Amino acid sequence: MRISHAPPQPTTPDISGISLVKDQPAPPDTHPRSEPLPGPTPAIPATPAPGPDLVALVPASRRRARVPRWLRRTSGPLALLALWQVLSVTGVLAGDVLASPGTVARVAGDLIREGSLPNAMGVSLQRVALGLLFGTVVGTALALVAGLFRLGEDLVDASVQMLRTVPFVGLIPLFIIWFGIGEAPKIAIISLGVSFPLYLNVYAGIRGVDAQLIEAGESLGLSRWGLVRHVILPGALPGAMTGLRYSLGVSWLALVFAEQVNADAGIGFLMVQARDFLRTDVIVVCLVVYAFLGLSADFVVRTLERLLLQWRPTFTGR
Repeated sequence: MRISHAPPQPTTPDISGISLVKDQPAPPDTHPRSEPLPGPTPAIPATPAPGPDLVALVPASRRRARVPRWLRRTSGPLALLALWQVLSVTGVLAGDVLASPGTVARVAGDLIREGSLPNAMGVSLQRVALGLLFGTVVGTALALVAGLFRLGEDLVDASVQMLRTVPFVGLIPLFIIWFGIGEAPKIAIISLGVSFPLYLNVYAGIRGVDAQLIEAGESLGLSRWGLVRHVILPGALPGAMTGLRYSLGVSWLALVFAEQVNADAGIGFLMVQARDFLRTDVIVVCLVVYAFLGLSADFVVRTLERLLLQWRPTFTGR
């Protein structure tokens, strides 16, 4: 009996479990090496051909204007001032009807040197600040209750909508009877005028939040307070800032009526005295002060809006 010492040939199992000898030839190479084509080799250029110069595109909104924007914004008031001066010089506007800009500037300087205008501005600013504070708290609180809860909407919204249609100026006699003739009725009038615009805009901002954002927050596991803090309040913030700007304008309007009710200080008190003595120059000075105070307050709110709404890019005009 002869014993063979040759190594066994490799086998591969078949599907049926029978071992077969691997004696098939190797498969041909499916990726043959490419042979160089006969002929001269093309020359490779040392440097690439120069292409066209690339110019950075700048959006039209970021291009520098030829005229500064601050100059364009002040051109309208300056044109009105020039027209006023021309009409006063030519005699179209008589001095007893409307004082000239030069007369108004001189009277304003006299009031500032006497100290009556700064004191009146301080008293009026204090009244507006208190009325704006109380009105903002009340209007925002009512808007949150009505906007976040259906029960709150049923209890609050109908009453607020009914009261806002009543002219707040018509409530001055009632406020005098309820609060007396001191500072309380004046601040109450301003607070009432401020609260309604804030309520409407904050309520509309809350109810204007996209429902898909609420669903996305709930799918991420946010609680009810988390939805209010991270989704609803940021979404309602643009409407709240718009309501605040509108409320500031209403506050100065309410101040004019409030300071003409048994007032002994303030810009409205100066206007009442000037009306009694037919001083149109003093009246115009008070109106200009009202306008500049309102413009300054609006500038503060616009700056605050740009800081708080940096996450919300909007169209800024072309």
